[in-house]
Amino acid sequence: MTRHARSVELPLRLPPSGAPVRHRVADALIELLRTGHLRPGDALPATRALATELDISRNAVLAAYDELAAAGFIHATPGSSTVVAVGADVAARAGVSSHISPQTATRDELRDAPPEPRWNLVPGYPDTSLIEPGHWRAAWRSAAQQPVTNGLLHGEPHGEPDGEPHGQPDRQLRGALAAHLRRTRGVAADPADIILVPGVSAALRALAAAAGLAGRQVAFEHPGYPEGRRALESAGVHIHPVPVDDEGLDLTRLGRHDAAVYTTPAHQYPLGARLSAGRRAVLIRWAREARALVIEDDYDGEFRYDVRGLPALRSMDGGPELVAYIGTASKMLSPGFRIAWLIPPPYLRRAVLDALAVTDESISTTAGQALAHFIAAGHLSRHLARAARTYAARRHALIAALRDAAPGLRISGVDAGLHLVADLPRDTDEIGLRQRLHDAGLGVAVLGEYTTTPLDRRALVCGYALLPETQAAAAAAAIGAAYRE
Repeated sequence: MTRHARSVELPLRLPPSGAPVRHRVADALIELLRTGHLRPGDALPATRALATELDISRNAVLAAYDELAAAGFIHATPGSSTVVAVGADVAARAGVSSHISPQTATRDELRDAPPEPRWNLVPGYPDTSLIEPGHWRAAWRSAAQQPVTNGLLHGEPHGEPDGEPHGQPDRQLRGALAAHLRRTRGVAADPADIILVPGVSAALRALAAAAGLAGRQVAFEHPGYPEGRRALESAGVHIHPVPVDDEGLDLTRLGRHDAAVYTTPAHQYPLGARLSAGRRAVLIRWAREARALVIEDDYDGEFRYDVRGLPALRSMDGGPELVAYIGTASKMLSPGFRIAWLIPPPYLRRAVLDALAVTDESISTTAGQALAHFIAAGHLSRHLARAARTYAARRHALIAALRDAAPGLRISGVDAGLHLVADLPRDTDEIGLRQRLHDAGLGVAVLGEYTTTPLDRRALVCGYALLPETQAAAAAAAIGAAYRE
């Protein structure tokens, strides 16, 4: 039985390591459990006090406590403090950890595998270790308890005569997504409006087929999302590159022959601009007058820093009739999850389902059930809040480090998302710089990767989701050294 919680003075020290700070804090506390300095029932220090003592971010301590709680080492007492759980000392002495440590590779694996960068700043990847293991396991346990079904999770085009989905797993996930989108993105959609697809590319191909865009011109952000451009081109679409500036897509460059426009208004990929409120209204008006389709890819719109979120285009007046909204779990959870959702205008819904029936593109039933549980149980909301705190701290650390190590770089695109842009002099050899950084152990993207035509701009595109705060200075120093060369 747990004793009355007592405050303890902790001889806590963080050993130097390249591991994320949250892991180092969690490991240090588990070591105190193993050595007997902490025992079941002991109260842990307040997160703010421990952060001050260790001279680290409070977000790192919050993340460490979240990690330990998910692993069952500690628990929060309502109206009181966070205390060590019963049996935590036994688990610590048995070598149990709160997170998965990298596996030691064999010599053959090390010889054959391509070298991993010491600092991974390649954009587009969230930190999957932020997902609480207990919540993740609970979601998959719930999915495993469901009966096996033959249904496909994208809208069941072969189901009822009217095309309405009839599978219970499908309804659960679409209902959970409808509530999530209404709460976080202001998108009001009936669950029946949501079509499940195995990725953004699948959504774009289905839209192109449904709207008859093959052989027609579609305005596309320049620079823009390469996979999206390739998906539309594979569907027979003629891409019309439209420039992007600090307010997002330059709407003055839309053409009268554009049958549709593709945009990432929440956080333009890759330049990072948010489509301004004024331009959003103009875009909706243009689409109405031109009878064109707006394809809204809500790319990492869940993460915003120091700014208020702007409404999704789909949520604006006239949006539901003009905008096809695409969202994905790839930035919230993992690209490997392979679940995305499409909300087309009503007049295209039947044709989208028919197009998916032809290509037989659907998501995993079990993965869909797991995601439905993860959302409905509130785990996704808690994960996004935790991830946003962590990403905000990493973003701040990288920006500060770059300004110290390479003050000549102009940094932009930092209001939202998981990456930033660092402008280079126009005569910079981007490919050569990227190779020098690779040789220095740093993976990064350059702006030229996001366009098929030359740009009068050179820049690094740096993701920070996987960069621990403690490594920001070292990574920035590598960028500064390569930049000065």
